Amino acid sequence: MLWLKAFHIIFMVCWFAGIFYLPRLFVNHAMTDDQAIRDQLALMERKLYRFITSFMYLTIGFGVWLMSYNWSYYLGSNWFLCKLALIALLIIYHFSCGRHLKQLANNQSSRSHIYFRWFNELPVLVLFSVVILVVVKPF
Repeated sequence: MLWLKAFHIIFMVCWFAGIFYLPRLFVNHAMTDDQAIRDQLALMERKLYRFITSFMYLTIGFGVWLMSYNWSYYLGSNWFLCKLALIALLIIYHFSCGRHLKQLANNQSSRSHIYFRWFNELPVLVLFSVVILVVVKPF
């Protein structure tokens, strides 16, 4: 079980690393008018998104596998239910990154670099909250 937990944490860290960097690329994309740079950023965004999507699925898979060892405990714990809600929010965020990626690649985004700077902060809040929930178990 410790191996499962280790892999769950490793893939979660990899997913978060990408989910922190991708919106930073969006900031740069929204700031430039140079089409060559926009094309290069679109390529980087697309490759990174595909890469981190596999980490998302692996994080979820190992998390569900860990849960399967004690369904009743986890589903009866308020801290864990809050964690699941935050993970659901992060999954929605991940797929909304995919939507922004397509809009930016097609020059159809009306969002400014300032929007993407704020958009980039949400996963930081989720990470802090999830770590506190898992370690402290406040409920």
